[in-house]
Amino acid sequence: MKTRASGVLLHVTSLPSKYGIGDFGPCAYRFADFLAQAGQSYWQVLPLNPPALSKHQSPYDCLSAFAGNTLLISPELLYQHGFVSRKDMEATAGFPEGKVDYDRVASYKAKLFDMAYQRFKTLQTDSAYETFCSQNSGWLEDYACFVALSQHFRSSLWCDWPAQFRDKKVRAMRSASRQLRNAIDKEKFLQYLFLRQWLALKHYCNDNGIQIIGDVPMYAAYASADVWAHPTFFKLTRAKKPRVVAGVPPDLFSRTGQRWGNPLYNWKMLRKAGYSWWVQRIRHNLTLFDVLRIDHFRGFVACWEVPASHKTAKAGKWVSGPKEDFLNVLFKHFAFPPIIVEDLGYITDDVRQVIDRFQLPCMKVLLFAFDGDAGKSPYLPHHHIRNSVVYTGTHDNNTARGWFEKEARPEQKKRLFDYLGRQVPAGQVHWELIRLAMSSVSNTVIIPMQDILGLGREARMNRPATMKGNWRWRLRPGQITKSVTQKLAKMTQTYGRM
Repeated sequence: MKTRASGVLLHVTSLPSKYGIGDFGPCAYRFADFLAQAGQSYWQVLPLNPPALSKHQSPYDCLSAFAGNTLLISPELLYQHGFVSRKDMEATAGFPEGKVDYDRVASYKAKLFDMAYQRFKTLQTDSAYETFCSQNSGWLEDYACFVALSQHFRSSLWCDWPAQFRDKKVRAMRSASRQLRNAIDKEKFLQYLFLRQWLALKHYCNDNGIQIIGDVPMYAAYASADVWAHPTFFKLTRAKKPRVVAGVPPDLFSRTGQRWGNPLYNWKMLRKAGYSWWVQRIRHNLTLFDVLRIDHFRGFVACWEVPASHKTAKAGKWVSGPKEDFLNVLFKHFAFPPIIVEDLGYITDDVRQVIDRFQLPCMKVLLFAFDGDAGKSPYLPHHHIRNSVVYTGTHDNNTARGWFEKEARPEQKKRLFDYLGRQVPAGQVHWELIRLAMSSVSNTVIIPMQDILGLGREARMNRPATMKGNWRWRLRPGQITKSVTQKLAKMTQTYGRM
């Protein structure tokens, strides 16, 4: 990310599709074509891991730090590869456009996956599948067994399983491997399909000059296969329940802070293991993506530790993390890792020192630029540096138009108008913010697709500290018009980002 370029933020679930959710199928390839036609160099997505809690569907609360979300598997590509028939793909009528109905999608695809797996079992040995299983054995067997056991015990939390399975006793695991072999192999097959379809899409993007920016959540979910398989790497009680959980202190998003609930890392044990779990995780993600955005990067320096018994994050405290020790190990394994640091929120001098020492590109968000004293915000373009990534907003913000219409105070609007040198109506604010980002000295600009289309608050992806209605927004067919493509391409060229 050393040269001037720009890209678009759009999660895969937000793509159009007649199967109820965006996936790796034809619409994803058409979106890649749009990016190329508009002169874009990056497509940024949110984490592609399976959500741990189906009713919330947060991609940042993952069932695995390695596995893929199988809801993103394309039915159309399953048909093209001979795993299902046209008749199998029927019964798709009634999926809503514009939003994801996760329950209906999961029910539909579960039946489709059953048929695909049965077809796969009738085929001769697939050497590509065998290679996939071998190359991913470090996490795949544990994850597939974890999913099979979860289905077998019908429990959302592994801590409630019989002790021998909860604690991964050798004899119990051998028994599970025999008795649940079909379910285990099916999950391996689905992960194979996920990776096959995703890497094909990634290669198509790369061949068309587009790099993929992936998102790596800082923490693992307690309900995940990772915590079950590696409990010593997390701060758990003897009963293997969290002693303390992750969150952030009170801020602009919440007066009581945010209690995320993820178990915190036992950095002492991770250090003894040479940070092997994290190194393996980064290596795996670098096969999936060209660039990694590390979410909540400050957690490596210090984290907000909340007693697990507390319902809010107010009573938390800052606890030191591994800092340079971890990053030195990481940089030994990956000489120049393509990493973007998410450095939003409460950032202290020690966090900034680590970022500067390793020369990691940080984030600038224009929706934050018009708070406080006029001209002084570090998010304003005249304070940007080349080694940074500028966003109009992120998945956690309102859209640019939604912010202007529903959230911006009169004084914020005045600062914006003063900075622009004129007043602009709500219907043009998004393009003005995009122009500010594009004209920045920053090497990289990423614009949410909602802002390129000038959509309002109805298109917001996530509202932090809330549990309902998030991660559901989708593009509608035909929303990306020729005029939008041409306007984005012209602005990209004007500011030297092609």
